[in-house]
Amino acid sequence: MAGTRRNDFEDMLPMMAEKLGGEGLIRELCNGFRLLMDKEKGLITFESLKKNSAFLGLQDLRDDELQSMVREGDVNGDGGLDQMEFCVLMFRLSPELMQKSEDWLEYALQQEFKTACFDGK
Repeated sequence: MAGTRRNDFEDMLPMMAEKLGGEGLIRELCNGFRLLMDKEKGLITFESLKKNSAFLGLQDLRDDELQSMVREGDVNGDGGLDQMEFCVLMFRLSPELMQKSEDWLEYALQQEFKTACFDGK
């Protein structure tokens, strides 16, 4: 049952990308991160994921499955997911999006670079 929910979520990301475009999808992922994060730590922790899992339809997942999700995405080993780790994990969970993500990443980096250059003046 939990595997079905994960697959359902995976299938939604490509549809969201089609509908929203790359920039819109990234914006929605950032909104999702804010819904799931521990407000004091600024990270998605096991506790905050468990508390807010219903927002993603994951309320039926066991504790060990939620902990596994956090561990899988925690690249820097701090015990939680920062915004970038969360977005990368969501893309990794959706193989179809992985093919398109390089273009979106390049676009996002270009936009960030432009913003950084103008803010520095």
